[in-house]
Amino acid sequence: MRLKDKVAIVTGGGRGIGREISLAFAAEGAAVVIVGRGLAQLEQTADEIRSRKGKVLLIPTDVAREEQVKQMMAGTIEEYGQIDILVNNSGITGPTATVVDMSLDAWNETLAVNLTGAMLCSREVLKHMIPRKSGTIIMMSSEGGRGCDGKSGFPKRSAYCCSKIGMIGLTETMSVEVGQYGIRVNAISPAGVLGERIHSIFRSRAEAMGISEEELLKGVVTTNYSLGRMAEEAEVASVAVFLASSEASAITGQVLVANCGHHILH
Repeated sequence: MRLKDKVAIVTGGGRGIGREISLAFAAEGAAVVIVGRGLAQLEQTADEIRSRKGKVLLIPTDVAREEQVKQMMAGTIEEYGQIDILVNNSGITGPTATVVDMSLDAWNETLAVNLTGAMLCSREVLKHMIPRKSGTIIMMSSEGGRGCDGKSGFPKRSAYCCSKIGMIGLTETMSVEVGQYGIRVNAISPAGVLGERIHSIFRSRAEAMGISEEELLKGVVTTNYSLGRMAEEAEVASVAVFLASSEASAITGQVLVANCGHHILH
């Protein structure tokens, strides 16, 4: 077991990629603290981990709320006495709109959850990791922010893209700040990942373009992915397990791309 005796916090751990990461970490021997706003989803994931004889604690938390993040960290320490891994996975899709039509409330909410939430969770967990001179932080970024060639934009998704670009900047900066303490900070950058969230995004984009979701998805996969498919959530989770494990002990400040050969952004 690659994560035996480790304690891992997974934000957004109740569904999608976060759920798969939580299940994978538990299978590798970690005690998993699953965090998020959807209590019912957190409970379902926790029940599945328990059914597999894994260790799990669920703490409903809005990561954009500073006091809730502090309480979540305190609850984790009270239960397990340590924190070894943080996965900043909580995120929302944000608005599908051009900048000229952007609602300030929608913009602020997207950055608050996706980027500020990651900063708050990282800040609070580092207060426990730095004295122990050990720990790993993983950011869930996106090709929507990185750009397949470092230059491409993602029309009508500016709030989301900016939040994900910000996570990469946060990753690179923190890796320099905390490397002296033996703490590693990396990001994962998927492109489209099959699941509830990608269908929500594609429904919004298709509506804005005046075409069907099926037509849009088929065109994007055929044109934009070398493997002719999008990644599965469990495939992204396997990258998180690797980064959290000792197998990645020499890797920090990096963005690992798991995108099925994604090469064009529309």
